[in-house]
This record gives sequence, C-alpha cells and structure tokens, in this order.
Amino acid sequence: MSFKNKAFIIFAILLCLEFNIFAFAAENTLQTSKYPDFALEYLGQDKFEGFNRKMFAFNQKLNKYAIRPVHILWASIMPQYGMDRIKSATKNIEYPIRLMSTLIQRDFKASGTETLRFLANTTIGIGGLYDPATSLFKIPAADENMDQALSKCKIKSGPYLVVPVLSGTTPRGLIGRGLDTALNPSSYIATPVLAAVKAGLLVNKTSYMQPLFKMVESNYADPYDITRKLYGIQNYIQCENLDRKDVLEASGKILEEDELVLDELELADAEVSAANQPSENESNSEELSISEIVQGGTNIDNIILKTYNNKNSKLMADMVLFDYKPQCPVVDSMRTALFDLPGINDSIWNELSVWNRCFSKRIKTSQVNITPERDDYKFRYILQKDKNSPLAIIYPSIGEGITSHHSVVLAKLFYDEGYSVVIQGSNFQWEFVKSMPEGYRPGLPANDADYLKTVTGKIISKLQDKYDCQFGNKIVIGTSFGAIATLFLADKEYKNNTLNITKFISINPPVELLYAMKQIDKNTAEWNKNPGDLKHRVAVTAAKILQISQTKDFGEDDIDSLPFTEEEGKLITGFIMHQKLSDLIFTIENTSKCKKTGIYDKLNNITYEDYAKKYLTNDIYISFEDMDFDTSLYSISDYLKNNDNYKIYHTLDDYLVNHSQLKDLKQISKDRLVLIDHGAHLGFLYRDEFIKELKKDISLDKLATSTP
Repeated sequence: MSFKNKAFIIFAILLCLEFNIFAFAAENTLQTSKYPDFALEYLGQDKFEGFNRKMFAFNQKLNKYAIRPVHILWASIMPQYGMDRIKSATKNIEYPIRLMSTLIQRDFKASGTETLRFLANTTIGIGGLYDPATSLFKIPAADENMDQALSKCKIKSGPYLVVPVLSGTTPRGLIGRGLDTALNPSSYIATPVLAAVKAGLLVNKTSYMQPLFKMVESNYADPYDITRKLYGIQNYIQCENLDRKDVLEASGKILEEDELVLDELELADAEVSAANQPSENESNSEELSISEIVQGGTNIDNIILKTYNNKNSKLMADMVLFDYKPQCPVVDSMRTALFDLPGINDSIWNELSVWNRCFSKRIKTSQVNITPERDDYKFRYILQKDKNSPLAIIYPSIGEGITSHHSVVLAKLFYDEGYSVVIQGSNFQWEFVKSMPEGYRPGLPANDADYLKTVTGKIISKLQDKYDCQFGNKIVIGTSFGAIATLFLADKEYKNNTLNITKFISINPPVELLYAMKQIDKNTAEWNKNPGDLKHRVAVTAAKILQISQTKDFGEDDIDSLPFTEEEGKLITGFIMHQKLSDLIFTIENTSKCKKTGIYDKLNNITYEDYAKKYLTNDIYISFEDMDFDTSLYSISDYLKNNDNYKIYHTLDDYLVNHSQLKDLKQISKDRLVLIDHGAHLGFLYRDEFIKELKKDISLDKLATSTP
C-alpha cells in the first residue's frame, strides 16, 4: 500500500474520532405521535432537510438521464448469468474490506469464516465467479463494511446527508465508504485496460440498485422520505449484524420471549377486567367460535354450498383450503405475497435489458387525460394478437399503483385464459388523485365509482381507437378496497349501463368501509405496545423480510407458515398501510418534494378515521358516522339481490369484516358469495383451490353464455 493511501486511512480514522466528540447523532427519540416516525427513530432530526431534498432531486435526474442509460446498455450487452458471475467475482475481490471490518469489531469467528470463503471461492470458484463456499460447504456470508466497524467503535453516525451520486448516507457512512475504497484492491488498478475492467465492475455492481430506484420513484409520493426510512433501517440492520442468520434468530427468540411475557400480563389484566364485568346480554349470544364457524365438505370440486337457509344459520365455509395451517389473521394475510405464476419474470436477460421480453416487460404503459391542466392518468395494458378478444380490467388493493405485483399476476392469469388486460391503479392512491379534478378526495365508494367509470371508459375508448378494434366481453376484478370499488361500479352500471361489463369479481371487499378503517387503525396502533424497544423490534422484523426475499424460488411449496409473530405482522402491515395514507395526504396537500416540509408531524398523527373525518365530511356527511351506510355494501343491496353478473370471494377470518357482516352478505348474495375457511385478507390468493375456481369463473366458454 502506498504512503498516500496509508495517510488517507490514518486521517480518516482521526477524523472519525474527532467527529465522534462533536457530532450530533441519531438519538432514541420518544415517539408521542399516533404512528411512529421511523426516519426519526433511526436517523434523528433531519437537520439538513432543505439541502438534502434538493440534492436528492438532482441525483434522481442524474440517474434518469446519465446513469440508468449506461446500466440499460450494459444489461443489454451482458446476459443476467454473466452479470451474476461478475457480481460474485466483485464480491470476492472486496474480501479485505470484510476482513478488516470483522477484525476491528473483534469478531474473529466472522474473520475466519470470510477467509475460508475467500479461499474456497478464489480456488474452486474460479476467482470468485462462483460461490462454492455457500453452495457446497454451506459457509454463510457476512456482508461487512467499514461503516459497521466504525459503529462498533462507538463512533456516532451524525445527521443524514444526501451527497452527489452516492445519495443518502451519514458523515460516518461517508468516511466508511472512503475506507472501503482504500481497502478495495480494485482501487489500485492503473493501466487503461485494467481501469476499463474496473469501470465495468462498478457499472455491473451498481446496476443491481436500479430496480429499487425505480420502485421508489414510481410507488411513493415522496421518494425522499421513504428512501431515508429505508436507509435508516437497513443501516441499523447491518450495524447490529441482523443480516446474519444466527444473530437474527437469536434476536428473534429474545423478542418472542418478551412478547409472551407482555401477552401473559395483558391476559391477566383482561381476566381481572372480565371478572368485574357483568355477564353478556342476549344480543351477544350469537357470536360464534372459530370452531363453530369454520366447517366445510371434503370435496374440493363441490365448493359451492347449497344449504345456507337463513340468517340464524351458522356461517359455513364454501371452499376448504386443506393443510393451510393458519397462524393469526394478520400474518395469514401476509401470505398474499406468495401469489405468483410461472413465466412472469422469466428471461435470460436482466430486467433493465431491451432484450428482456418476459411477460411483465411486455405490458405497455399509456395515459389518458381526465381533467385539463391536471396530470394524465397512467395505466398499463397488454393485448392479445386478436385485438377483439375479451378484456379484463383490474382494480388493485388500497394504495396500489399500476406496477402492483398482484395486478401483474392477475394479468398473467387472465392473459393465459385468452383475455387482453388493462391494469389501473387504486382510486385510493396518490397518482389517481393527481389526475382527478382539484378537490377530489377518495374514500366515498359511490363517488369513487363515478370517477373510475369515467377513467375506465376513456381507457377502453383510447385502446379501441388506437388498435381499431371492439373488445368482446369485459370483466372487472378488484381486490380489497378495489373490490368494494368494483361492486359500486357494478351498481352504477346496473342503473346506467355504459361500459357493457359482462361480469364483476370482487375479492375480500370490506362490507362496511368505516368499520374496515377502524380495524386498520386498531391493528396499526399496537406498535405502541412496547415503544421502548421499537427500534430493535422493527429492525428484526425488516431483517426477516429481507431474508425471505433473498431466498431463491420462495413459494407455496417451501413453507406452511411465515416466520413472523402476530406483533411483527402488525408492525409490517401498519407500516405499509400508514405509508399509503401518508402518500395520499402528501399529494392532497400539494406538498413540495424539493423543499423542507413539516408535514410529517401532521401525517404521523392522522389515522384512517381521522382522514375520513377531515377530508370526507361535508354538507351531506356532517360526521364520521353519517357516512356509515352509504360507504357500505348495504347501500347497494338492491343490485346484489337482483343480479347474477358478479362473484364475491371472502374469508371467514378476514379481520376487516366481522361475522355479522358476512352473515348479512351471505343472506343478500347467496351462492354468489363464496366463503373460504382460511386466508384472512387476501392470504389465499396463491392457493390452487382458489386459482382453479377463479379460472372457472373467467372461462371464455362460460363467459360466452353471459350477457352484460
């Protein structure tokens, strides 16, 4: 190592020590809001927010116009297999960084493990192109860097900073990157040919970040805020070594034991409280136990129950998911992530490549204008070769945009059955709001259905004009909040048929929207159950998600349960649901992305019920309760009773409805409602029993006998 590089390392270490004395680090701030501010929790106050936001916007443009085109070119030259081999070799070359980091942390076990991995991969793995250390010898990798070493030395991170090209970091992270560079052998390549090789290694390595950049830019109203949150959580996971399987499992067991103690204390308090309460009156005597409710036959093919007679009957499952092994409703709902189909992303080329022609890449994006001087509304579509084929229109779950994975899977299912497909975003999503007239506030299903009807009509007209075709039969399918929108659209069409929809399919619609909002708020509020340990609990939960996402070929056959406790499930779903609400309000309030904003103090104190009270009450709905009937399926019971052109799938354990609501819905819809014994909220989509039945519903032979 040259004197110059030695001097740089010594200077960097001294700078860190000095910085540790004067820096203001991310402090454990007591959360007093209704929702936790994870950026505040992990990174402290955003002291340079104004500068950071401007630099973040600059980096976005730099990536869009300079860096991403280079990555697209590279991914179009090098197939995915080649990119993976180069990535593996690059990782192997960076061994000195990991070795030095583990030695500074006095983690000699990890130092030895990394040395064994380096020797195995360098020799048997042909210079690191392959990873026999993992595949043959089962030696786990440790993703270490100098930022983690500095953290172990008790050097504080300092405030969050966004710097050109490198994007989000902290002063400690910036110094850590400098030390990583000094310890990286490829930094000392000088000849023109080898320098070109080094540039190729860098381009290949950084190209793997593009899908994340694209996801953040396209899915969130405020990409800066979500990036800051994700950086804070990821940095904590790395510094606490929660990305190591053994450390994560040990931390998880400790948290589960703590959770059991809390649950026992709560149970004891509940028993004392119950002992002091009067006995239940007769009106509550109809509550049914799960064992009484979940009943069903043994013949999968005979899934439609014919014996539901009256309102006093017990709810019975029309479809049985054998060997489902339920955990708890909120965790079972997370199994919706398993919903997938073969061929969606299969390609020898990286997703950035212009040669990648997998199903998801063949879906096109277009737009229609709904309101002059407002943003165009974007939608996605894929058409059959026969442009006059039947058309499926997808309304996704609450807050989901047009790139929703579930929507793509449903599109593949319909496309394989012979349909052309249109994917729309949720009406309860920030991009939808930006395209609608000023003052539009989603959340009133009848009003939302009017806008959806207009948007869907314009999309159909545009595609038919563009391709000079007339679509055959049309189906609308919606999930969750998109499912209730689907049924309200069906009611609109029942009263004034303009779209000529043949069939409506609704999956897990809330029966009473306001009740569902309250349930979301109730589950989300439980983050405060143990606020003192929130930082570590969230990090452990996030690390589990990362571990699952990195497991290859993860699917239905691999598991019969998810590795989350009920509390962790609520942390995850609470974060997701509040993020969607935050994005919506961020857009409604016309908040600037490039200037310092104090809106998150407000957003972290607004629940879904608060949203309804603030943005939906008006001259017609004076209070929150006034909206109850009109935002429920009871308000369209006339349509549900008198029509056969719809199908509803629901579960007996969906936490966004109660058993009384399901009994009412069964009474109204009869065999047009299929009740499933397990799966909670959308946690059954991946099951063969459901997919088989859905394919029957959309069969072109069956559809041909229907009329709009």
